[in-house]
Amino acid sequence: MTLDLRLKPNEVLAAAIRSEIQAADFYGGVLARVKNALLRSKLEFLVFEEKKHRGILERLHDDRFPGVGLEIPDTAGPQLAAKVQETNSVLDLFKAAMDAEKAAERYYRDARAKMADPASRKILEYLSRVERSHFFMIRSEIDLLSRFPDYYDVEDFHLGQDLFHVGP
Repeated sequence: MTLDLRLKPNEVLAAAIRSEIQAADFYGGVLARVKNALLRSKLEFLVFEEKKHRGILERLHDDRFPGVGLEIPDTAGPQLAAKVQETNSVLDLFKAAMDAEKAAERYYRDARAKMADPASRKILEYLSRVERSHFFMIRSEIDLLSRFPDYYDVEDFHLGQDLFHVGP
């Protein structure tokens, strides 16, 4: 989703905060479906990152718009195209997450133009770059999930012993 140019700067931040809340909840939901220890650790990292971004944006809002209440919108800003449901495969959830990270990167990049001060623009540039790193991390996991479909569903990576039977 692209930035709605009609949004005021404080509304741009509020929409971004909603997006970070949604992303943290989404990654937490995917985490509940995953058994692999390494993948769980990566998802926990993403949950932590999205919560950290929310805090950064809330502080930025409070600093730049003192006395203006923070109203989180139901829409606007980057959104996830999928919800974590049993009917969604883990691979499909990761694909939706990758698209959302790309949209978030674009949103933060475009949102810089709505901010009057250089410090706010720098923070949004930072968030744009971090979302880009999330995109590449998720893309790497999609590659693994595509090549090893049961990767997410085993506690630790097996060395082939589950792939064939050796013995009498």
